[in-house]
Amino acid sequence: MAIALELRTALKYLIPLVGFAIYLSVLGSIARTLVIPRGKIRGLRRISDVLVEYFYRFILLPIKHYEQRDSLRASQPAVVIFTNLIIWLVLILFSLTLMIFPAVTDVKQAVREAGASLLTLGFTSTPNAWATVVDFVGGFTGLTVVALQISYLPTLYAAFARRETEVSLLTARAGQPPWGPEMLARTRVGIVNMIDSSKELADYYHTWERWAADVEESHSTYPILLRFRSPNPYSSWLVAILAVMDSAALFLALSPTYAPVEARLCLRMGFSALRSIGRTLRIAFDEDPSPNDPISLSFEDFSFGIARIVEVGFPVERDIEQAWREFKGWRVNYESLAYALAKEIDAVPAPWSGPRRRNEPIIETIRVRDKTPDNPSGD
Repeated sequence: MAIALELRTALKYLIPLVGFAIYLSVLGSIARTLVIPRGKIRGLRRISDVLVEYFYRFILLPIKHYEQRDSLRASQPAVVIFTNLIIWLVLILFSLTLMIFPAVTDVKQAVREAGASLLTLGFTSTPNAWATVVDFVGGFTGLTVVALQISYLPTLYAAFARRETEVSLLTARAGQPPWGPEMLARTRVGIVNMIDSSKELADYYHTWERWAADVEESHSTYPILLRFRSPNPYSSWLVAILAVMDSAALFLALSPTYAPVEARLCLRMGFSALRSIGRTLRIAFDEDPSPNDPISLSFEDFSFGIARIVEVGFPVERDIEQAWREFKGWRVNYESLAYALAKEIDAVPAPWSGPRRRNEPIIETIRVRDKTPDNPSGD
């Protein structure tokens, strides 16, 4: 009898302590996600993200066309956010139930009262000092979590809107889906004088340098933004920055005399952003690769891209072998990360953007045609 009494007494204090520990753990997850995000997907956030990702992979198995998959994946961020909220509320409910249980000594009554407090329904309460404290804590927590979640959404959509503005504008410059060689070719078609072309691209690289800095900060701080997809299925923030970086690397490799310094700065900021995002997702990569390390892009694909640039009269100061060597020295800094991210978020399979899980065919970039009254077909 004495042992049973001691055990009951120990459980009377142990159960609320376990509940309080779970409560603090959930509060920590909420704070790291909504209040003081630090760019690490871990704990409950990682669980919800992984669960939703595997759910989408499963339901998308029978869908072969990329456009249909993209349409369905557009809902993924909302599902992740909702799943996260449900996990938080369920665990808080469980923790409050454990904390209030010794005061009511009935599991059903404890769950009922904890739920009424958490959802601020207030239809049941126990006239006990400890139970009243837990009721107040539950009501305050429920209101705070919902308020924080609501205030969290405008921050996400503001960052998403800033990101997509430049991605949409890139369509006219680099095609759809965007491709680095196409960006240089279209600039050359639009501006015949090479000095003017260089100045035009210098301004554009400066814009994308700042864009990359913004994406590094926002997408590392709020990783859920990585799951937000562009409104157009053939656009992608990742493929866009990859195309801009490839165009800068090509410019430096082919025509160093005309290449603006902004091309180097854009490249540096671009792969810095990808590395920060890679660390957030725990993607392994070489922090200091050698310029002579191999890359996945083939020389044949590179040659095809160079042919596209040369056919519009882009000045080439180096032969193709030397340009390939210089280009590899730049691309080795960001290629593996870009390919891993493209596979992770199932980005549009654009040229030079690496393989996807399904090894589906590349969606070729729609090339610009210089149509005139004398040449209406643009051929």
